[in-house]
Amino acid sequence: MFENRLLRGIFGPKRDEVPREWRKLNIEELKSRRMTWAGHVARMGKRRGVYRVLVKKPAGKSPLGRHRR
Repeated sequence: MFENRLLRGIFGPKRDEVPREWRKLNIEELKSRRMTWAGHVARMGKRRGVYRVLVKKPAGKSPLGRHRR
């Protein structure tokens, strides 16, 4: 439920043509848009940051706590 809520915030609402009203995306539409996005990222070049995040796993561990400035 939490993941779907975040995806709805990212993808935004959808406007229906017949009643001409805005509505939330259902689960099937969220999956479809997510797969479309994954295909778009897969076609990107290997030097792009988004592609590297999608394909590879980060090496090492991140430090605990907040960033120190």
